[in-house]
Amino acid sequence: MFRNLVDHPWVLVILVVLLIALFGSKRLPDAARGLGRSMRIFKSEVKEMKNDGKDADATTAAKTSEPTQVEGKIAAERLEQTDAERQSRAS
Repeated sequence: MFRNLVDHPWVLVILVVLLIALFGSKRLPDAARGLGRSMRIFKSEVKEMKNDGKDADATTAAKTSEPTQVEGKIAAERLEQTDAERQSRAS
């Protein structure tokens, strides 16, 4: 079908004339502008989805390597308990 457009350029001219007659010369630029905006939004969303996957992996790795506040408190309590046990044994 598209090969026919390349082989016979008059088919493309007729198609453009029909589009202008059906939609009017005022609506076509607005439609093209809207299509362009939609494509930009779609591309940015796809790019954001790809970055979200990378960010999620990075944050998961950071979470596993850094202790949370609760883990820090637990570790501090254990350290205090072991220090108290050592002091009681030393006495």
